[in-house]
Amino acid sequence: MTEDGQADEDTGGEQRRSPADLQAFAVQLRRMNGEINRLVHAFAVSQGLHATDVQALAAILDAPEPMTPTRLREHLGLTSGAVTACLDRLERAGHIRRSRDSADRRVVHLHYVSGARAAARTFFHPLALAADSARARFTAEELETALRFLTAVNDELGARDTPHR
Repeated sequence: MTEDGQADEDTGGEQRRSPADLQAFAVQLRRMNGEINRLVHAFAVSQGLHATDVQALAAILDAPEPMTPTRLREHLGLTSGAVTACLDRLERAGHIRRSRDSADRRVVHLHYVSGARAAARTFFHPLALAADSARARFTAEELETALRFLTAVNDELGARDTPHR
């Protein structure tokens, strides 16, 4: 093992990835995160929102079932009060609407307003164009591998405990 906890190049005949390979992945993932964050912050400013509000919008949009304030709080690692303030801003800005569950009126569901999707699509269009342009340079098999890798990284990160705010 090296000082930074990475496996050596050769461990008993078994080839391992060098720390430089992991470093190259880390650099590119940070770079992509930085570019996406740049777009997110610009969108937030253009809409009079906080960057956390845009994270909340993404969570609401990507949720496999209707998002609730409690699940959003857990997802973002925020306090109840911070989530309420975030949802109030998003609702005032016309990005989301809240609805009560018909079976249990205590449950609130969060919905991304369709008109707000158009604004987000327009703003994030450069990201879609960049992704589409990059995808065109790879085979379907390579894209499947890349998608599996990104999914695995996200799954690993999601399974780890992170400090809460």
